[in-house]
Amino acid sequence: MAVTREAVLAALGRITLPDGGDPVSRDLVRALTVEGGTVRFVLEAPTPEAAQRMQGLRRVAEETVRALPGVTAASVVLTAHAPAPAPRAAPQGEPPALRIGRHPAPQAGPEPLAGVRHILAVASGKGGVGKSTVASNLAVALARAGRRVGLLDADIHGPSQPRMMGVSARPSSPDGKTILPPVAHGVTMMSIGLMLADQDTAVIWRGPMLMGALQQMLGQVAWGELDVLVVDLPPGTGDVQLSLCQKVPLAGALIVSTPQDVALLDARKAIAMFRQLKAPVVGLVENMSVFVCPNCGHESHIFGHGGVEAEARRLGLPFLGALPLALEVREAGDAGTPVAAGDGPSAAAYARLARRLVAEGIA
Repeated sequence: MAVTREAVLAALGRITLPDGGDPVSRDLVRALTVEGGTVRFVLEAPTPEAAQRMQGLRRVAEETVRALPGVTAASVVLTAHAPAPAPRAAPQGEPPALRIGRHPAPQAGPEPLAGVRHILAVASGKGGVGKSTVASNLAVALARAGRRVGLLDADIHGPSQPRMMGVSARPSSPDGKTILPPVAHGVTMMSIGLMLADQDTAVIWRGPMLMGALQQMLGQVAWGELDVLVVDLPPGTGDVQLSLCQKVPLAGALIVSTPQDVALLDARKAIAMFRQLKAPVVGLVENMSVFVCPNCGHESHIFGHGGVEAEARRLGLPFLGALPLALEVREAGDAGTPVAAGDGPSAAAYARLARRLVAEGIA
């Protein structure tokens, strides 16, 4: 009789911990693998001090798994990743157990998010092309078009969506696991920036912590029923992009670039990455395409013009439109009210982009 992963987790779930719960419900089991009759996994203690107290649990877990039919060998490693953090007062509605940034749990392959129809990644090859501005305004424009929209700020090292969306309230967590996200301008949103006690705190995390934070914000946030979840990715081709494609099925990636050649060089790399990861690229957007002088109406193509459209043709991808370089866009983002929430030429440009994505069944 072959042992299964589910049987191992069920057996571990029957072990009662001294302070309540079991190793599975307390999220202690990591890196569980079943190869033939050999079972291996890690018990992750929250602190080195807790690891010392869990030596007995390691032995019990190993004996429990070894006793399962079909198991010929069991190996359990006990580990801890960091010393206990200094205690802090929990905000109202959030128990102290809620923590973002743990190591990722094992996952066999991409799994759909319950209640979310489409996941749309907004990406760029380099920083400074206005990707986060496009993500926030696109989310608001989609909401104004009648869609149920979520916005996930996956730029862990540089979260800017709380400022752009005008949200500062820390999310609550009634049970210590489920995160209740805020809603702004008709968009349900979540960002690591909302979990930081100080806005100026630097998030100095390596790959596994970034991947774990992304997994938590995808899976533990109560997104509800959404037509589309817009994911604002960090620039480049790193851990977060790879993790997103591995964790959830994407409806597609929207690539943002300015017309200048140096931005297009990096945009090509982002497109190549998504193609290598078998994630569809829905098209390219040219941001900061034209500047219209508010005094005389003269049009200036500060970063060049038409480069993104030409690149889209060369790559055989849709060109989704051009967005202006406008003072009102910057002022609206700094004020926490995206320009797409109002009226005017810039709002109309985002409305056209949103309508096209809806018409093509992407959002």
